[in-house]
Amino acid sequence: MNINSGDVSWMLIASALVWLMTPGLAFFYGGMVKRKNVINTISSSAFITGLAAIMWVVFGFSLAFSGDISGIIGNLHWFGMQGLEKGPAASVYAPTTLCFAIFQMMFAIITPALITGALVERMRFSALFIFVAIWSIIVYYPLAHMVWGGGFLMNLGAIDFAGGTVVHISSGVSALTAAIILGKRKNLGRSAYHPHNIPFVFLGAMLLWFGWFGFNAGSAGAANTLAIHAFMTTNTSCAAAILTWMLIEKIKNKKPTLVGISTGAVIGLVAITPGAGFVPIWASIIIGALVSPICYFFVSYVKPKLGYDDSLDAFGCHGVGGIWGGIATGLFALKGFNPDAKLDAVKWNGLVFGDAHLFIRQLAAIGITIVISVVGTLIALGIAKLITKKLRVSPHDEDIGLDASEHGESAYPSFNGMD
Repeated sequence: MNINSGDVSWMLIASALVWLMTPGLAFFYGGMVKRKNVINTISSSAFITGLAAIMWVVFGFSLAFSGDISGIIGNLHWFGMQGLEKGPAASVYAPTTLCFAIFQMMFAIITPALITGALVERMRFSALFIFVAIWSIIVYYPLAHMVWGGGFLMNLGAIDFAGGTVVHISSGVSALTAAIILGKRKNLGRSAYHPHNIPFVFLGAMLLWFGWFGFNAGSAGAANTLAIHAFMTTNTSCAAAILTWMLIEKIKNKKPTLVGISTGAVIGLVAITPGAGFVPIWASIIIGALVSPICYFFVSYVKPKLGYDDSLDAFGCHGVGGIWGGIATGLFALKGFNPDAKLDAVKWNGLVFGDAHLFIRQLAAIGITIVISVVGTLIALGIAKLITKKLRVSPHDEDIGLDASEHGESAYPSFNGMD
């Protein structure tokens, strides 16, 4: 068995970078809630690093990537990851199948964690635990199979380099659905909601940015020119989104904010994810520059108009940013960035280059992902409610904070002021 040690090294490093994104997300979300809910918010990402990893090893990877049942889901041929250490990759995406499984495991961890941003400060921890487990089975594993594992969206010709549909649209739309079902926070609109720790928000955003280099460049599956290209488009889109978000805040509020800079960075990364290895570098500037006004419009105008309580804008940033990224991939994708033809998933150039085939397929994939996410979320919430009886904490527990009611801990035990 001839394995390229350089490719293995890069993929393991990339996997570690993607793992770091979940603690980064925990800080990003944790800094934006009230201080009485920061432990619960961080814990909502932290427990998934355990649950999602064990599920992935036992049956998740097998359901996503072994075999094919009707183009929708895999089988249990690799149950418990048996036999993966013995040979080279059954997939062409990484130097060995087990290496690929490790890398993909980190995606299976962070994706449901993204949903929690819409549910903070009011969802019972036990209900969230059950919801994440069921959602992973009926939404994430099938989507990963459909897009990357030989399922029908891959065969349709829709493309997603590192998770625009599988990760961001699925989690963002699921977050919106769950937030609507869960209902608004008790005092929303009657008391001010401000981030309790803005340095946490910035720290989390920068950890996400750092980890995203593994997220996108690692999706090349090797230490090659495609990884280099994805690395550059990732950073470029992020940088452009920061600048346009700052510009919007300067025009609207006369002052750019650190929360705004942090938000711009994250949505710039979200937007480039589906096309990082498929679009020209110059296109990543456009993709990043436009995602900020698009997401700002949804966060600042659509959400207040419709009245849903997407607490930390998981839908407004990841769902909307992912949808724009999927559309932009259909606009700007260009064949030829991958030096290995067998890996070049781009069958048609984007609409900007005169071909509508890919653009239409991207729209179809986005629509299918939205439907699967909504239906799967409703089922997962229904099962969670059936098992735990209630999805929300009591009004009293919401008043005292979920850190005390759900965990018996305080992030700031010496603080006795109003929250």
